[in-house]
Amino acid sequence: MGRKHVSTPRAPHIHPRPETQTATRTARKKTGMRIHGLQVKDIYSIHRAPWVRVDITGGEISCWTDRCSSYTLSLHLYTPSVHPVQEINQMRPSRQLRTLLRGLERNGGAVRRLHASEVRRGPTNQPMSFPCLDALESRTATLSNKLAFTPPELTSPDPTSSTSSTGTEGANEPSYGRIQGGYKTYEHKEPYLLDHGGILPGFKIAYETWGELNADRSNAILLHTGLSASSHAKSHPENPKAGWWERFIGPGKALDTNKFFVICTNVLGGCYGSTGPSSHDPSTDKPYGTTFPILTVWDMVRAQYHLLDHLGIDTLWASVGSSMGGMQVLAAGILGRRPDGTNRVSRIVSISGCARSHPYSIALRFTQRQVLMSDPNWSRGFYYDKIPPHIGMKLAREIATITYRSGPEWELRFGRQRADESKSPALCPDFRVETYLDHQGEKFCLEYDANSLLYVSKAMDLFDVAQKQQEELRALRAKNADRLAFFEEHGRLPDTDEVVEACTLTPPAKPYQDQPIPTPQQSATTQSTSSLPLLSPDLVAGLAPLRQIPTLVLGVQSDILFPAWQQREIADALKSAGNRSVTHVELSERESMYGHDSFLLLVEEVGGGVKRFLESSGGGVVEEGVDVDANVGC
Repeated sequence: MGRKHVSTPRAPHIHPRPETQTATRTARKKTGMRIHGLQVKDIYSIHRAPWVRVDITGGEISCWTDRCSSYTLSLHLYTPSVHPVQEINQMRPSRQLRTLLRGLERNGGAVRRLHASEVRRGPTNQPMSFPCLDALESRTATLSNKLAFTPPELTSPDPTSSTSSTGTEGANEPSYGRIQGGYKTYEHKEPYLLDHGGILPGFKIAYETWGELNADRSNAILLHTGLSASSHAKSHPENPKAGWWERFIGPGKALDTNKFFVICTNVLGGCYGSTGPSSHDPSTDKPYGTTFPILTVWDMVRAQYHLLDHLGIDTLWASVGSSMGGMQVLAAGILGRRPDGTNRVSRIVSISGCARSHPYSIALRFTQRQVLMSDPNWSRGFYYDKIPPHIGMKLAREIATITYRSGPEWELRFGRQRADESKSPALCPDFRVETYLDHQGEKFCLEYDANSLLYVSKAMDLFDVAQKQQEELRALRAKNADRLAFFEEHGRLPDTDEVVEACTLTPPAKPYQDQPIPTPQQSATTQSTSSLPLLSPDLVAGLAPLRQIPTLVLGVQSDILFPAWQQREIADALKSAGNRSVTHVELSERESMYGHDSFLLLVEEVGGGVKRFLESSGGGVVEEGVDVDANVGC
């Protein structure tokens, strides 16, 4: 009489993971076999049970505890092809475990009870759980599964293409590849030379508008964005979703659409409809990735001027921007200067901006880039048909969020409160401020393209309006003019290309060594958070083209990313350059404790001042050559 077949029993409650179910179907489809003759791999105890492990070595099953049958186990069962079949949790009844071991023994395994001297005891304390890491692993598995079932043509969508604005259901692209429509697109079809020598065969700029352009086209306001914002600053019928400056744009608001024609673009290098690293390179029909050239804030503004030319707008009523937009408005004024001394920009509003990035903000953005590039899924920028670097993006956003708000606000908002005082402390998000950062990272990690974050943040670091820096960039552009001419004639770059070497920075052979800290007398550009920095003559000369433009400079004392002294520096440099129409406003911590994000939140303190400046006949000058008091709001 033949040996009776004994199938492996199941526990009464089975909780297979989604990827486990997929693997089971795959295994059955490939092998056509029933799931039996199972191997056991890494059987661990869970919850409060002592550590138990069952190994298979040459067909022998060793249970490292003296009472295996009485402990709660979590078993991971595998087919011979090592595909996970199912996870059996909480096998509490000892009878079930004995039945399982007998079944394995009869299917070719040998069960051996260890002698007491061989027993390996578990750890003194039970292991901690890490739900924050479980969540990251779960998202990675979800993205991987979507990738496996996504047609190849949908794995690397072009956010600048007309088909990507509505998205493709089930595709494995993050949301920037499925951006909602409602924006217009300007397409520049000629090769475009960037400051550091890179060339784009052409580019697209996504933009949205509100209000009506008047007959002589003189009422246009160009609104410049921060690092990761799209062109969607305000809702409209084509896209009813609230915009990033929703409460500041509209009839009677800061940017009054009854009076002005407001234009907002997604910057060059972005991922919300404008050409950037996630766009397809016409030469390869694949995403640029890190073959996208290094760009500058000046490159972004030149592209915006091409859009204005396309719209037939010769002169702007105002150039308005905050954060990185506060950099762009200065660049717009400098690039807008005509040979006859007039300017394409009639007014400038720079909110929480700067004339040049200082070491502290550079260090913060550098740290974000390093965290992002250290994510293995970043793949040196070529991840568009793979799992995106969502973990690096989440951590980078958490670092950035710390710089966007202020300590005083968080002291009042979170204090030292924990998310759940009834539970023991944990290494995952535990304090309320930790859960807030975790939430911000979760929201952002698939909303923005990782490469765009790298390129645009680097452009912010490179920004400097000092005359010497401007002259160096102009000389570099002149040097690379031949490359542009060659590309225009042949449709490609020269075979021997000096810029290729220039784009590769090798770390110095000699490691960094600490240097003596200079005193204020030793440095003409020493910054202080409590007093005005010493003005650099080079900076004053760089801002001289703006001497005829009425300018509002607004800063916030609680801002740690763009400290208030940087806005004072802009105002003082403009005055030293001969600008007699500078209005400088600085919000005290009493008026705003929201830090850098104040420009997004304070409708009256920020928006009210912007509105009065834009609508005053003299450009908003409070009194010729006199500042608004530092403690008075707009």
